[in-house]
Amino acid sequence: MSPVLRKLLSSLALGATLATIGSSAAAHDYPTADRVLYVQECMRQHPGAHYEMVNKCSCVIDKIAAQVSPDDFDTMSTATNANSISGERGNMIRDSAGMQDQIKRFRTLQAAAKKSCFINVDAK
Repeated sequence: MSPVLRKLLSSLALGATLATIGSSAAAHDYPTADRVLYVQECMRQHPGAHYEMVNKCSCVIDKIAAQVSPDDFDTMSTATNANSISGERGNMIRDSAGMQDQIKRFRTLQAAAKKSCFINVDAK
């Protein structure tokens, strides 16, 4: 086999591999802004060395993204954040069994992801 043909086949194989990896990773590709906001909030809740916490909090959102679609993430995180709203608006979330199920699922996912990314889930 000629060196040119070998190089071409090698390039095609690499391209096919990268295309496969890219399509599977994009299955739950969250918008960058959602990832950044999640990491910033995580770092606020878990102070520590900046570089360490950026990596740990990024790990958490990556773990969640591997399990939950962006739409489900939006629903669960919105319900979780809105659960603390006082008054009638907050009651709409607190009184909804479906929303409470989403909140429980989200908190369970977060706790497992934080544990696997070495974030102390007991500390606030």
